[in-house]
Formats: sequence, C-alpha cells, structure tokens
Amino acid sequence: MNKLVFDDDIYNIIRRNIKKYRKEKGLTSAQLAEMVDLSHDFIRQIESEKTRYNFSVETFYKISVALDVGLDELVKK
Repeated sequence: MNKLVFDDDIYNIIRRNIKKYRKEKGLTSAQLAEMVDLSHDFIRQIESEKTRYNFSVETFYKISVALDVGLDELVKK
C-alpha cells in the first residue's frame, strides 16, 4: 500500500489563491474581512506567508463563499 504524501505547502497555496481571487474581485483585505465577519488583521495574517498562521476549514469555506470561488480552486497550484 502506498503512503499518502501531503504537501506541506498547502496553506501557502491557499494563501496565494485567496489573495489572487480577492484582488480579481477588486476587494481589499478589509472588505473581505467584513464579508466573512473576521478582523482585517486576521485576513492579512491568512494571506501572509511570513505569519504561517493556519486557519480552520470553516474560515476556508467562508472565504471561498465570499469570493464565489470553489474550495477546489483555492487549493490548486
């Protein structure tokens, strides 16, 4: 049986995609924060690869709904 190998970089992929789709929608991080009922600082931390803050599946889902982007699109390299 093959062992599953997980991409340690998955949060960074999601971070980049959140930022990409947010900008494509013409939203600021503050506007996205308001849409998902989170603080502006929290959204900035999510998008920052320096912070390395991991976020919940619920937050991931809320952001995908706010951006009108499927979860699958946010995990694509």
